[in-house]
This record gives sequence, structure tokens and C-alpha cells, in this order.
Amino acid sequence: MKKLQGAHQRKPITPDLLMTPSDQGDVDLDVDFAADRGNWTGKLDFLLSCIGYCVGLGNVWRFPYRAYTNGGGAFLVPYFLMLAICGIPLFFLELSLGQFSSLGPLAVWKISPLFKGAGAAMLLIVGLVAIYYNMIIAYVLFYLFASLTSNLPWEHCGNWWNTDLCLEHRGSKDGNGALPLNLTGTVSPSEEYWSRYVLHIQGSQGIGNPGEIRWNLCLCLLLAWVIVFLCILKGVKSSGKVVYFTATFPYLILLMLLVRGVTLPGAWKGIQFYLTPQFHHLLSSKVWIEAALQIFYSLGVGFGGLLTFASYNTFHQNIYRDTFIVTLGNAITSILAGFAIFSVLGYMSQELGVPVDQVAKAGPGLAFVVYPQAMTMLPLSPFWSFLFFFMLLTLGLDSQFAFLETIVTAVTDEFPYYLRPKKAVFSGLICVAMYLMGLVLTTDGGMYWLVLLDDYSASFGLMVVVITTCLAVTRVYGIQRFCRDIHMMLGFKPGLYFRACWLFLSPATLLALLVYSIVKYQPSEYGSYRFPAWAELLGILMGLLSCLMIPAGMLVAVLREEGSLWERLQQASRPAMDWGPSLEENRTGMYVATLAGSQSPKPLMVHMRKYGGITSFENTAIEVDREIAEEEESMM
Repeated sequence: MKKLQGAHQRKPITPDLLMTPSDQGDVDLDVDFAADRGNWTGKLDFLLSCIGYCVGLGNVWRFPYRAYTNGGGAFLVPYFLMLAICGIPLFFLELSLGQFSSLGPLAVWKISPLFKGAGAAMLLIVGLVAIYYNMIIAYVLFYLFASLTSNLPWEHCGNWWNTDLCLEHRGSKDGNGALPLNLTGTVSPSEEYWSRYVLHIQGSQGIGNPGEIRWNLCLCLLLAWVIVFLCILKGVKSSGKVVYFTATFPYLILLMLLVRGVTLPGAWKGIQFYLTPQFHHLLSSKVWIEAALQIFYSLGVGFGGLLTFASYNTFHQNIYRDTFIVTLGNAITSILAGFAIFSVLGYMSQELGVPVDQVAKAGPGLAFVVYPQAMTMLPLSPFWSFLFFFMLLTLGLDSQFAFLETIVTAVTDEFPYYLRPKKAVFSGLICVAMYLMGLVLTTDGGMYWLVLLDDYSASFGLMVVVITTCLAVTRVYGIQRFCRDIHMMLGFKPGLYFRACWLFLSPATLLALLVYSIVKYQPSEYGSYRFPAWAELLGILMGLLSCLMIPAGMLVAVLREEGSLWERLQQASRPAMDWGPSLEENRTGMYVATLAGSQSPKPLMVHMRKYGGITSFENTAIEVDREIAEEEESMM
């Protein structure tokens, strides 16, 4: 310390604010604390990553089914209304939190340390989802490789895995068209290929006795994790480039499948069944709940992926525009996917001579049973099968990138000194650990465990996390303060629409969803298999554990403070001293000189020195400073 003081005494120091760039010699003005964290390398990286994250498997196998079972074209009314009330506002809120602070799901709770448990709950949820989601990608890889043949293996009966119930569901035609088949008590080759060959579920006696590991699935899961690791090896700098392909190529394949589907005979039956409005369904609360659930899960709010992606943006990235591009693009993609899927299902309906609702399914049943069966009816069936599963692969990988990047970013932001220099090694360890935990999903009864994880890992726990986040930001931190932060960042304040949704409409809708999911609780099942009571209890505890993270985090935050209980609560709910923009030149008003090692009393001057003038964002900073000063004077 004495040596440093002596050095300062020997050499006069020019105050930092009075120095020009030429006075500072070789000092790089771009070097700052957040430089080693990483940023997107291109303007489109963030936008494409968000599109890839939101547009996933659910757009293909869940939205079309929910649409036709809930009023067809009439379902679009509650769907877009819920998008406006819940989807867009919560999407923008999460992006704003991440971009303003440049922090992951854990460290972002410097905004109010009392609620840091919500960040921990996010990590638990996204970790469980990432384990089983990559297993679905492994199934897709399995089918992708199986499509590289002249004849699809699920096209005919007579294989070792087929039973006497197997019947090739192909309609016989005469001059009047397709003759109806009696399909009662029969099983299609594609269904037996899926259940008896891919899953080998007959080798399991239930979730408590899953049987042996399926080594072909084990290797596919390993390949899936290797692909994910290689794509996130350098963080957003590598995954941000991969999404240029994985986020755009699915649209090309979807367009090809759509064109092929609508040109098939009988396609109009499926499309008519898909979109025929049944407005009487709108009188049912179930339809509105289904629409809200589809929006909620499709946009990926609450998983931390949006917050993580936004944290790698520059401070003034126009996330307001990006919010509408991604959310509306996601909705339009879902509708287009419905046309592609149901046009093919209409063709199947005509070929088999059965109603469309007898061939339409949701979830994995559509991707691994119904659609593969439809491919066998087309000329060049291996080609169309390969395209379909390659589309599913690219759709799934984008979401998986986001899940892993969320976990890695959250933990490295908590321990930057130790983990940021070794981020690639840490990412590898996370992938290895999750691969080992996912091995149970590759057993004969692995599908039972996958269904349990799917039903409970991100159910009511995720809703509790999002409600908590919304209330903590708008009620505890303060809606006015949050809007002022956005003003500082984007140059304008959110309007009445966003404030009303954040304060009332979005939390109320999510609370209704939560109550509905509890009241309408149904035990998990897979086909005719009913889960035992201990498995149901395990699933419920899985969901409760994420909820319990929130009060546990509150307890830890309160214990770290001093004073009475009320004083501790007040102190823990206030923003941390270093809360705010990560770069010093972006700080103004209450955020001035709160960074460790900060030297500049007015970051606005840093802007002037660095860019040679005042830009529109600096004018915004001056305006925000003036508002804060006026508020402080009025309070005195």
C-alpha cells in the first residue's frame, strides 16, 4: 500500500474525466468488468437464439392438437388474447431484467436479494427439463438414422418385435375411393416399432422396475449431449452462430412439408377439421386455460433462457421490437405447423377410410407413431421421414442450447472469478452429469420416468416462480423504478398496456392457471399404465421442491441481515449496492459510482469522452437524472 502511495506522490495524475483518449496512451476504453463474460458477436445472434428457443417441439406436436380439440379456428381467439395478456408482457419483462443487469437467473436477484430463491427454483426446473428434453432429441436421432434406408423399418409387420395384433393400416381402394378398415383391436407397424423396438417397453414391469439399459438409445443420448456440448463450448459466441442454421432451416423443411401436405388427396379434410370454428367452445373455461397454457409453455417464460440470452446483449439493444418479432413469429409458426400436420393427417384419414380424429394424436405419439406411419404412405417415404425428423432435431436443439446456457451462465455469474476462465470445462462437466442422470431414461421403462418428469418438473412450480418474479419486480422493487430502468436502457418508458399487465392481468391469469391445475389434478399415466402412488408422490415433491426454494432463499437472505425481523426484511428486499447496468458508462442517477473500482462520478462524461458527443441515449440519461432529482426534492 505504501509503495502505491509513493508512486502516486512521484507522478501527478490527471483526473480521469479531464483526460482525452490520446492522453491515456495504450489504455483500451473497451476493457471493462463485463468484457470477459462474453457478448453476442452479431446483431441477429440474439434474435435467432430467441426464435430457436421459443419455436420448439411443442409448436409441432402440441399446438395443432390443442387447437382442434378446443374449437378449431375459434381457439385462435383466446390464444391471441392470452398472448397479449400473458405472453408478450412477461416475455418483455424477462428480457428487460436480463439486458439491464447483464446477469443470469441467480445473480439478477441483486434487484431484491430476498427473492433469490426464485432464481434457484428456475435452475432446478430447467435442469430437470434439460435431462428429459435431450432424451426426446435422442429418440429423434434414433428415427433419423432409421430413415437412412430404402424401406422404412416401421412400414411392414413381420419383424421380430411385431405381435399377432400388428396390421398394416393401408386402405384398399375401388372406384368409389377408400373402403373403411376395421382397425379395432389392431396395432399399426409404426406403433409397435415405437413401443416394442425403440422403447422395448415390454421389458419393463413398471416405473419401479425399469429393466435394462437400451444401448442403442444410450448411444443416441450420448451423441445428443456431445452435439449440445460442442455447440455451447464457447458460450453464446458458438451457440449464437449455430442458431443461424438451427433456427432458420426448420422453416425451410416446414415449408416443404406444408407444400407436400396440401397437395395430397384428402388434405382438405384434415385442414377443415383443424380450423373449422366451433364458437360454442369459447363458453368453456377449459379452452381459455388451454390457450394460456400453450402460450405460457411455448414462449419459455420462467425457465431463465430469455433472461440469459438478453444478458449477453448490448445495453441499448431494442428488445421491445424483438419481443413482438419473436412472440408473434412463434404464434404464426404454430399455426403453419398445424396446416402441415393436419394436411397429412387428412390424407391418412382418406387412405384409411376413418375419421380424422382417429388418427390425430398429441405429443410424442404424433411425432413417433402417427406421422411416421403417414410417411410410409408417400412416395419416397424415407426422404420425407428424414426431413421431418431433421426438422424436429433442429427445433429441439435450439431449446436445449438455451437450457444448458441458462445453467452455465447462472452458476458462472455467481462465481465469476473461479468459473469464467474455465467455462468450457464447467460446461462439459454439466453435460456429463446430466447424461449420467438421464441414463435411467434409456432403460426399457425409461418412458415412464420421462412422462413423470414431463408432468411435474415444470408444472405448478414454474407458475409459482413466474408469479413470484412478476410480483417481486413490480411490487417490491417498484413498477415506477422498473419502468425508469427500461427508460434509461431503451429511451422510452413502457406504456399503460405493459404496466397494467405486469401489475394485474398477468399475475391474475397465472394465478388462475395455478388454481386450475391444482383443482383439475389428474394422476400421470402412459397408455394403459397407471403410475403407483409412490411415483405420484415423487412427482408432486419434485414440483414442490422448486416452490420451497423461494421461502428457503428468503430465510437465508433475512439471516444475513442485522436488526429486527422487519428491518431484516426491509434490508433484504432492497436492491444490492451494485445493482444496475454492468458497464460504468451506462450508469446514471442512483446507479452512479456503485460499481467496485468505479472512478467516474458521472458515467455520462465517459460517454462523451468515448464517443465524442452526446447521443440520444445520453439525453435519456440526463432526463432520467432530472426525474430522480425532482423525486428526491419532493420527498424532502
